[in-house]
Amino acid sequence: MPDFTVGDDHFLLDGEPVRLLSGAMHYFRVHEEQWDHRLSMLRAMGLNCVETYVPWNFHEPRPGRFHDVDALGRFLDAAHRAGLWAIVRPGPYICAEWENGGLPVWVTGRFGRRVRTRDAAYLATVERWFRELLPQVVQRQITRGGPVIMVQAENEYGSYGSDRVHLEQVTGLLRQCGVTVPLFTSDGPDDHMLTGGSVPGLLATANFGSGAREAFRVLRRHQPGGPLMCMEFWCGWFEHWGADPVVRDPAEAAEALREILECGASVNIYMAHGGTNFAGWSGANRSGPLQDQELRSTVTSYDYDAPVDEYGRPTEKFWRMREVLAGYLDGPLPELPAPPAVLTETVRARLTRWAPLVDVLEALGDPETAESGVPPTFEELGVDRGLVRYRVDVPGPRRPYALGAVGLRDRAVVYVDGVRAGVLTEEDGTLAEPVAGPAQVELWVESLGRVNYGRRLGEPKGLTGGVLHERQFLHGVRARALRLDAFDGADGVSAVAFRDAGRSTAGRTGLFRGTFEAPVSGTGDGGLELPCWTRGFVWVNGFCLGRYWSAGPQETLYVPGPVLRAGSNEVWVLELEGAGDPFVELGPGVPVRPGTPGEVQW
Repeated sequence: MPDFTVGDDHFLLDGEPVRLLSGAMHYFRVHEEQWDHRLSMLRAMGLNCVETYVPWNFHEPRPGRFHDVDALGRFLDAAHRAGLWAIVRPGPYICAEWENGGLPVWVTGRFGRRVRTRDAAYLATVERWFRELLPQVVQRQITRGGPVIMVQAENEYGSYGSDRVHLEQVTGLLRQCGVTVPLFTSDGPDDHMLTGGSVPGLLATANFGSGAREAFRVLRRHQPGGPLMCMEFWCGWFEHWGADPVVRDPAEAAEALREILECGASVNIYMAHGGTNFAGWSGANRSGPLQDQELRSTVTSYDYDAPVDEYGRPTEKFWRMREVLAGYLDGPLPELPAPPAVLTETVRARLTRWAPLVDVLEALGDPETAESGVPPTFEELGVDRGLVRYRVDVPGPRRPYALGAVGLRDRAVVYVDGVRAGVLTEEDGTLAEPVAGPAQVELWVESLGRVNYGRRLGEPKGLTGGVLHERQFLHGVRARALRLDAFDGADGVSAVAFRDAGRSTAGRTGLFRGTFEAPVSGTGDGGLELPCWTRGFVWVNGFCLGRYWSAGPQETLYVPGPVLRAGSNEVWVLELEGAGDPFVELGPGVPVRPGTPGEVQW
């Protein structure tokens, strides 16, 4: 069997120098029936390797309850079929603009600031997960005839901490679980990051978007020998709700790639194909130089301004990078695969059925908690994605006072005696109008994505403080959760009692339902739009496309062709703030890359 090793200056395949030309593609962000096409696009671009993270929370949303862990193995098999090597980054923390950086909420809720440290109980939980996950990596290592050539230990740890003991423990776990291919770390090209994130004996790699010569100079200061590799060449960037679009000039990105290769280094293009944050798995960031200020929620699309766009199409960046990569390949470039099928016409789905949000909660929600002195957080309720209705009484009689939420994360629609009273956010947590007692207050709180990077990683969601009336906390809070995964599957809303939606749905909240006919001869990828709707989630044939939000910049949700069927299709829309007209539109897709170059530090 082949042997892949780390040499003094190069990677070695059976003793011969080899350069890794890799591209990131996350199996969990791409519909499985589209893996083969997207991997063929990477090959046609000139790549010989694919890299993927592994999201622990996606595969173990609740302790011991595993979900499709074998998907990683199937993806690695697809990479092998495509003629690509594979780099696996199992974390346990991955960042990746993914909910909670890939850590399950039951882990961060239980261990708090002890995650990502040498804490014995945390490490025992990681070990149990690794022993569930890693056999499918081990049996697909290159030394056993598979595609896996390298595995990462943790992820960008130098951006977070300096617990060398923890990193060595994670490294030891990987080896104990049977990983024999080279292990590596990846960090930003800064002294403190490389000092905090490197492990003696493991290859250190650097992550950056430009300035390869300087980045590698810093890396060499910490690791004088071994192959040079940029493990994340940021060829694009992600976007946040309410912010401007972010794009990178294709020519400039191609020249930055050329500089990496001129240094004699290997590269992993992050992302080669980004895909989509389906089912509300988008993460979030905090603004500010220390990532500890305003919450910025990541959009559903993970297009990333990548060479292969969200719809699987080659972009100008693809062609420019392909031209650069061609100079470093032996033999001709592979031809591009046939383009994916697309919808041949725009169709409209009328939303004819409706259930108020409270009825949806009654049908699909968890049981309501007993009264408590303080409101339980999402973590205490075991909720990762979804919303929680908090109920509390204002005693009376008492005069009108300001009413607000302390420690709100992240957004609450508030009702007083059944009448909508406003929307609260972390930055604006007090209602505009005072509230008199007695009154019953409801706060429907939604998590907009957990922080995936920085010191606020693992922070709790929901009402993390309490409800204040003037300066007095209101106690006796009851909570009831509506989990997003309660809708999973084509029959996910069968328990909901729907009624006729009527002619006008404007301003309503709740679950809307409708159908549309897809053209028999023209079913394929599409883009879904909700004109004048505010914020919520959409499902097509039981598949959750993700969050929509009128805050922009994303206006269209990607619909994978395999989700659709010729003839009748069903749409569900869960609107949390205010519906628009009673229809959604589904068309062939959107133009490539609207917007102008952003101000990201590449």
